[in-house]
Amino acid sequence: MNYPEFDKLTQVVKQLRHPTDGCPWDLEQTHKSLIKYLIEESFEFSHATETDDTKAMEEELGDVLLQILLHTTIAEENGKFSLESVSKVLREKLIRRHPHVFEKPDSNIDVSDVVSNWEKIKEEEKALEQTASKTKIKSDVLHFPALFSAWKIGKKTKKISFDWDDASQVSYKVEEEWQELKEELAPKSGLNQERITEEMGDFLFSAAQLARHLNIEPEEALRAANRKFLRRFHAMENLITDAGEDIDNMNQQEMDVFWDQAKRNEKN
Repeated sequence: MNYPEFDKLTQVVKQLRHPTDGCPWDLEQTHKSLIKYLIEESFEFSHATETDDTKAMEEELGDVLLQILLHTTIAEENGKFSLESVSKVLREKLIRRHPHVFEKPDSNIDVSDVVSNWEKIKEEEKALEQTASKTKIKSDVLHFPALFSAWKIGKKTKKISFDWDDASQVSYKVEEEWQELKEELAPKSGLNQERITEEMGDFLFSAAQLARHLNIEPEEALRAANRKFLRRFHAMENLITDAGEDIDNMNQQEMDVFWDQAKRNEKN
C-alpha cells in the first residue's frame, strides 16, 4: 500500500525538528512538554465524534497524529524508538490479542467473547511483566486521567470487598471530607496550601467549584488523592503480609484495622 500524503507529512514534521532550519518552538519540545497537547487533542477529537462532526473529526485526528509523529521523531533523534518500531510493536500486539482472526480463525465468535479474550490475554501479558509485584492494585492505574483512575481504583477495591455498602455510606464520607476541608480553611495564622490541596482531592467533585475560587486545579488534586490512596493501600498490604494474614480472606472491618495503622504510620 502506498501513502504519499503520509510520507510527505512525516517529512514536514522532520523539517520542523531540523536542528538548524527547523521551528524554534518545535525544537524546544520534549516528550514531557508535549503530553498536555496529546491529551487536549484527544479530548477535542472525542468531542467532535460525540457531536458527529466528521469534518472536525478529520482535523482533530490529524492533530492527534501530529503529536504521535512529534513523539516518535524526538525518540528517533535520541535513538530510543521510531515510528517503524512503534508500528511493529502495535502490529504484534494486535495479532497476539486477536487469535480468533490470525491464529485460529473463528467466524462464530461474538463481541462479548472477543472482549473477554482480549482482557484475558492482556492480563496474562501484564502478569509476565509484573511477576515481582503482588499488590492487588498496580501503580499503572495512575497512568490515566485522575477521574478515570479514581473510578478504576474503586472497581478494583470492590473486588476484594474494600468498599462501602451503599451510596448513603459514601455520602457520610463526602460530608466527613468536607468538614476536614473546612477545618483547613478556618481562620488561623496562615493557610497550609498543601493540606488544603490534599483535602480538596479527597472531596473533589462537590468541592470542584470551591477549588476554582481557591486557584487550585481539581484534576491535579485528585491525582494526588489517587496516589495517596495507593500509597496507603500498599502500606496496608505490607502490614497485612507482615502479620501473616491473607487479604483475600479478610472482610472490610479486618482490613480497616490495618488501613488505620497505615494512616497512622504515614502521619508519624
